[in-house]
Amino acid sequence: MAYVVADPCIKCKYTDCVEVCPVNCFYEGANFLVIHPDECIDCGACEPVCPTKAIFPETELPGKWKEYKALNADFAGKWPNIAEKKTQLPEAEEYKAKENKRDLLDTSPGK
Repeated sequence: MAYVVADPCIKCKYTDCVEVCPVNCFYEGANFLVIHPDECIDCGACEPVCPTKAIFPETELPGKWKEYKALNADFAGKWPNIAEKKTQLPEAEEYKAKENKRDLLDTSPGK
């Protein structure tokens, strides 16, 4: 079982999770992070440090965000790996508590 990054991460991209990941299984999009399901060791270190509470065990992913399981797997194979903490997006605080951000997901790779 892997962990999944869901909707709350969009337009925030805090990287506290990246900093604590022992296997560097995070991948970076322009305004979102994903977890590679085949690299995640299910340690759970990332979940409690996420400021937006966007990370869930695969089995506990809310139904309203079930599509994020496939999105994580897909984009993890397309986006660059991220292994160090970076500054969150400038609009992170504005979007931190917003919901239903799927239409704001930028599928471009991160920088």
